[in-house]
Amino acid sequence: MRGQAINDLFAFLAVAREKSFTRAAAQLGVSQSALSHAMRSLETRLGVRLLTRTTRRVAPTEAGDRLLQSIGPKFEEIQSELTALNALREKPGGTIRITAAQHATEAVLWPKIAKLLPKYPDLKVEIMPTHGNIYAWEFEKGSKELKVRVDGQLVFNRMSQIIEGALAGFGFAYVPEDAAAPQVAKGRLVRVLEDWCAPFPGYHLYYPSRRQNAPAFALLVEALRYKA
Repeated sequence: MRGQAINDLFAFLAVAREKSFTRAAAQLGVSQSALSHAMRSLETRLGVRLLTRTTRRVAPTEAGDRLLQSIGPKFEEIQSELTALNALREKPGGTIRITAAQHATEAVLWPKIAKLLPKYPDLKVEIMPTHGNIYAWEFEKGSKELKVRVDGQLVFNRMSQIIEGALAGFGFAYVPEDAAAPQVAKGRLVRVLEDWCAPFPGYHLYYPSRRQNAPAFALLVEALRYKA
């Protein structure tokens, strides 16, 4: 099988599992247009429709689901074997891809990774942004929980821009306390709905348990692990 065909099958697995071209493109580190072109080329070569596309979601067709179930485990087996070979290196190396929001990246990931990478020059970490719908504001007071989808003139995907919008008087900003603390200390912002803002429990790292983890990944997990 030619290399491009293998790449297209790998891309198909990402789209079929994520059910989104946006999330799959972010996971693979390619543009949505390139990913869409790859899927059309794969469907043309196979002569069968693999994905149904709407404006809101992507889902495998019957043929696509059959392909997913047949090749998915095989690709995972190959990945596991490559991971096992990587364990024979004197020093852990390879690429680790993490999808995370801006605050998690700046407050948790980067401080740990900055200390880890100089010790392991063959280790490469790629942090990609989280893509999806507009985030709902979450509030909690006692046993009551609320999720509010707000609407306004401005929609941002960076926390610094959200804070700047609040400073300019365009409305409320829903951000982690530590991000707004400098402006609150200066009196430029005021905290509201404090009794509805429960303490943030912290971030969690999710990864497939069925795969054999590389030594490099184990190093990163240990570096990020919360220590009281």
